Amino acid sequence: MYPSTLPTPLFSSFSLLLITIVTLLSTITPAFAAPYCQLRSVSATSTSGPQPTGVSSSTGNSTSGGGDVEDVVAAAWYPGWLATKFPPSGVSWSKYTHATFAFGITTTDPSTIDLVDQEQTLTQFVTAAHQNNVKALLSIGGWTGSRYFSPAVTAENTPKFIAAITALVKQYNLDGIDFDWEYPGQGGIGCNQVTDDDPQNFMNFLQALRKDPVGQNLILSAAVGVAPFTNSKTSDLTSFGESLDWVAIMNYDVNGAWSSSTGANAPLNNCQPTPTASATQAFADWTKVNVPANKLVLGVPSYGRAFYVASSTALGSDGNFTSAFPNFAFTKPMPKGDNDDQNPTPDICGNNEGYSGTSTFHDLVGSFLTTSGTAAPGMVYQFDSCSQTPFIYDPTQGLLLSYDDAQSFAAKGDFINSNGLKGFSMWHDVGDYNDILINSISTAMNIEAGKGAGRR
Repeated sequence: MYPSTLPTPLFSSFSLLLITIVTLLSTITPAFAAPYCQLRSVSATSTSGPQPTGVSSSTGNSTSGGGDVEDVVAAAWYPGWLATKFPPSGVSWSKYTHATFAFGITTTDPSTIDLVDQEQTLTQFVTAAHQNNVKALLSIGGWTGSRYFSPAVTAENTPKFIAAITALVKQYNLDGIDFDWEYPGQGGIGCNQVTDDDPQNFMNFLQALRKDPVGQNLILSAAVGVAPFTNSKTSDLTSFGESLDWVAIMNYDVNGAWSSSTGANAPLNNCQPTPTASATQAFADWTKVNVPANKLVLGVPSYGRAFYVASSTALGSDGNFTSAFPNFAFTKPMPKGDNDDQNPTPDICGNNEGYSGTSTFHDLVGSFLTTSGTAAPGMVYQFDSCSQTPFIYDPTQGLLLSYDDAQSFAAKGDFINSNGLKGFSMWHDVGDYNDILINSISTAMNIEAGKGAGRR
């Protein structure tokens, strides 16, 4: 504070006023300068604490253009059993913040997690991820690997299961763990051990893992079905979201051999023949059980599913689809999909499953699709406005294909941004072709490719 007796010339006061105005104006961000979201990984929940939707605790990652830095999850699962065909070195690492190795599976001994002879591949995967500044996670479970989750997360076995997890983290230099329990309190593949206490035991286990000296610094995620695993004993999943960095909703396999008619594999909105299963419905249901939007990640598929449908049912006299939404009767058994669609007869539970009819986007190129990802000559294409996914009919083979393409991935990216989700995770990264799918969803979310780039 200046003494009141100090004379101040008029021009000095005016100069000081101008400097003050210029300084204030320089701190104002123009209305047209939108925030951007840095393509970088998030820290573990226990160390970073909850943040407002999409806003990072960091303020030091601004690039030209300015704006607040937001976190985004741009992730994918990597199927370790396909390493011979698609080694970790072939992953488009610059497109992702996180990559998750699938799978370690549960065993009858909670002290043991079986890597199914993929130890060397996991080592290569983690090394490649870290060389590209991508966080490496290991997923435990999966459709065939969840049989013994239930006993592993009981109060008695929790310490043993945590010890097994943290031992793998240390041995393979992992950044995090993904829990793909299919499904808590439900049958899953058909021979899982199941109790009504599974949901609460799972949440108690995650809380205990967060208190572990190693677990508290891990990135923890979970892959879940479109419907929350609540039951008569557990209706509030607040602590589930609180313990995890994100929850990935597996919005795929909505329709298949088990359905009453053909339908979208990964619908964005509620459509027949499964009008209560979609990304939109899943988002509403998971937030209703108190998992916030900024902890949700949308699972997106890089594969499609084919059905046998008679030409007279699918196509009219003009050669186009007879229905705006391809909801047709189909014939079983399911057709064989790509070369990785094996016929597991019987499966690990003794079930005679047969083929699934699934093919990756990558392997659809050359048959249903061109190298640009569009419908091949001779195919009948239709984009369904309800599910926001494409369908292709092959008149020669009598096959109807439900799948995802660049347009449907863009729609899913728009949905993620519009609803404040944390990001996406693709099953799986080797299913893409020339990055057509990952580029589409990233563009829709305004994620710029390349190291140090961001979502504007």
